[in-house]
Amino acid sequence: MSESVNLPALGESVTEGTVTRWLKKVGDRVEVDEPLVEVSTDKVDTEIPSPVAGILEAILVAEDETVEVGTPLATVGDGTGASDAPAAPAVEDAPAAPEATPAPETAPAPASQWAPAPEAAAPAAEAAPEAAPAAPEAAPTAAPTAPEAAPEFPPAAPEVVPVSDAASEGTPAPEAPATAPEFPRAPEAPTEHAPAPEASTAPDPAPEAPPANESGPVATSTPTTEELASTPAPGLTAPAPAYGAPPAPATESAPVVATAPSVAAPVPAQSPAANTAGYVTPLVRKLANDSGIDLSTISGSGIGGRIRKQDVISAASGSPASGAPVRHALETSPLRGTTVPMSRLRKVVAERAVISMQSSAQLTTVVEVDVTAVASFRDDVKAEFLEKTGNKLTFLPFFTLAAAEALKAFPIINATIEGESIVYPGQENISMAVDTERGLLTPVIRNAGDLNIAQLAAEVADLANRTRNNQLRPDELAGGTFTVTNTGSRGALFDTPVVFLPQSAILGTGIVIKKPVVVTDNGLDAIAIRSMAFMALSYDHRIVDGADAARFLVAVKERLEGGDFRGVLGI
Repeated sequence: MSESVNLPALGESVTEGTVTRWLKKVGDRVEVDEPLVEVSTDKVDTEIPSPVAGILEAILVAEDETVEVGTPLATVGDGTGASDAPAAPAVEDAPAAPEATPAPETAPAPASQWAPAPEAAAPAAEAAPEAAPAAPEAAPTAAPTAPEAAPEFPPAAPEVVPVSDAASEGTPAPEAPATAPEFPRAPEAPTEHAPAPEASTAPDPAPEAPPANESGPVATSTPTTEELASTPAPGLTAPAPAYGAPPAPATESAPVVATAPSVAAPVPAQSPAANTAGYVTPLVRKLANDSGIDLSTISGSGIGGRIRKQDVISAASGSPASGAPVRHALETSPLRGTTVPMSRLRKVVAERAVISMQSSAQLTTVVEVDVTAVASFRDDVKAEFLEKTGNKLTFLPFFTLAAAEALKAFPIINATIEGESIVYPGQENISMAVDTERGLLTPVIRNAGDLNIAQLAAEVADLANRTRNNQLRPDELAGGTFTVTNTGSRGALFDTPVVFLPQSAILGTGIVIKKPVVVTDNGLDAIAIRSMAFMALSYDHRIVDGADAARFLVAVKERLEGGDFRGVLGI
C-alpha cells in the first residue's frame, strides 16, 4: 500500500514551491520524518520529511520544477508499487563498476553517500566474485592473472579499518610481500602467524599472545587462501610459514589485534559512514578528504545528523590528520572552473536586489564608534552572562539594542513608503542578516525595541542556529521594518549594504579592532589604545535625508560610547 507525499502549506502567502533537490532515490528506504526532498519558495528553503516509513516508490516532480501547494511529490509504500521510471538525477556520481564484475548480493551503499577512491576500484572489483558465491550463473570476473599465493578477500568483513587509520596512530607504513603488493602487512608479525578471521565476526586474540612491543599493537592483514586452510585453531602451534621464511621469535612478535582485517579500501555495502553520515555534499566530502577526516567519525550538526562544512572544519582544527599541523593556507574551491545553475534562493535574492536598487535612491553614511566602554563591560560580565543564560555575550546585542532605541527616537529610519504616503510602524521588527551555505537569509527579531540584552542575545542565537540548519518557518522571514547586518563577523571594516524594499534603511556593523586613537582628557590630547568599530547606514533617500541618517547614527554612537548597559543587561 502506497501513500502520497504532497507539498505542504509553507505559510499564508506561499502558494507554490520549486523542487531543488531530491535527497532520496527511487528504491531507497525512508523513515518517518526523514528528509525526503528540498523545496524552495520565494521566502525560504526547506526540507519536506516523509510522513511514513517505507520505500520511495516513485518521484512525481522533477528537480527545478515548480508546483502548487498540495501537489503530490512522491509515493512511499512497501516497495511493490515501485516505478520503473528513472529517478531524479543523483546528487553525486560514483565511479562505475567494471562491466565484467558480477554484482554482489549485498546491495552497495547509494552513490550519494559513498564514493570509493579511484585506486581502490581494482581490489574491490577483484573481490566481487568471492563476495557473491550464490550466483554461479554469472560470468567470471575478467581479472588479471595473479600468483597462486595472492591473498583474496574473505566472503564478508565485519568491519573495515582504512589504512590511513593505522597511519594516523603513528604506526610505520608496512611493506607488502612481492606476491601480494596491494595488501599491507604488519612489519614485525608475519601474516601467516595471524589466526584466520571468521566470515561474519572479528577473530579472537590468541590465548598465548606475546606482550606488545613499544610501538603498540599491529593490525593484521588479510590472510591468503593457503593460510585459511593451514592456520590452526586458537591455542595450537602455528605451522611453518607458507613462504618458506623462518618464523619470528616469540619474544619479538607483536600481539594480534582483535579487529577486522585492514584492507586497502572500504567495501561500499559495509561502510559505517554510508549508514550514519547520510547525504554529504561534494564540497563537504572534498573538504574532509583534503583534511584527512573520516566522515564516519563525525557527528553532524545538521538536520537528521547531516554533516555540514563547519563540522568538518571543527574536526580538522581539533585533530589534524596523522599528526600534521593545521594548514592555514586557502584551499582551492571545487567550484573553480565549473558552471552550476543558480539556486532558487539565489534567484530570489538577485531579483529583489535589482528591483530595490532600481526602485529606490540609495546612499550610505558612515561613522566610527569608540566601543571601549562596551568591550570593558562585556569582559566583566560575559562569564556570568554565559552561566545564567547559556548564550555567549557578543557585541551584536549591544549594537541591536542601541539601533532599536534610536529607531524609537527617529522613526523615519523605520518607516516605509506606500504609494504617496509614509507609514510609521508601531514596533521595531529588526531583520538580522544570516550567512548560510544556501545564501543570505534575514529572520526577524520581533518587537526588538522592547527587549533587553539577554533577550536579544537569545533571539540572535536561536534565529541564527535555526536559519543555518534550515529550520525556520516562512513567517519568521517576513515583517521586518529595519535590518542589522554584522559585516564585522567576517573581518570587514565596513561596507555599503543594500536596502531591500519595502524597508527604508539597513545598518552594517564592522569588526571591532584595537588601534591608537587621539583622545581628549581634561582639555589635553593624548594617544590611547581604544576598541573602535565603523557603522554604515544605507537608506532610501526618497524619504530619509542625510541629516536624518546622521542624527540616527550619532544617537547610536553616543549610546554605545556611554557604555551604560547594566540596567538593561537582563540577568
